[in-house]
Amino acid sequence: MLKLAVVLGLSLSAFGSPVGAEDTPPAKPLVQTRESQAATTPAMALDALKAGNERYVANATKRRDWSAKVVATASGQYPFAAVLGCMDSRVPVEIVFDQGIGDLFAVRVAGNVVNADELGSLEYAVSVGTKLIVVLGHTGCGAVKGAMTDAKLGNLTDLLAKIRPAVKAANCSDSNDSSCVTKVAEENVRQSLKQIRDGSPYLAKHLDEGAIALVGAMYDIGSGRVTFLEK
Repeated sequence: MLKLAVVLGLSLSAFGSPVGAEDTPPAKPLVQTRESQAATTPAMALDALKAGNERYVANATKRRDWSAKVVATASGQYPFAAVLGCMDSRVPVEIVFDQGIGDLFAVRVAGNVVNADELGSLEYAVSVGTKLIVVLGHTGCGAVKGAMTDAKLGNLTDLLAKIRPAVKAANCSDSNDSSCVTKVAEENVRQSLKQIRDGSPYLAKHLDEGAIALVGAMYDIGSGRVTFLEK
């Protein structure tokens, strides 16, 4: 029992100091370890991201010794979650979830679309212990607007084509209507979730076994809040 308590304590402390303790720097850098990663459940990982976003929205993010974390993570990394997000500069994954170096795998591509490269990256994340995959879309997404207007631009044309099914499914194509853009963006997240499960037998197996979880979310560029989508 004592051993279990110690392991669980490592897992929780690796997520950082609790809200309200920001003014007291830790004696040593708190980073993910093999033990804390192993002790983390998918539900715990999701709760950590939700709590981190609450701190971010409240402008109460944790104080971190970044230089110390660089040193502490140099010999290995044990992220508890992976986030497939858009490349939009207003949605920096680690910041909006108030996480530090070594906490998250971040896969970013315009429109948070899914292809073999993204699937391979997520498979790697799970193979080294990650417990949660989040597909993070956002309001005001330029890639979504481009798909809605059927924009053409070099290789971007093929990328936007991956979002077009979401435009059709949402039955909404007015790129000047912010609610319409959000509706398509949410549908695009849901389609990406399906593509991850359908496109990777490896990830599907881990999902079916309950070893990992897969969730969708939307980031509001106006408020900074992340809303997790209902299944």
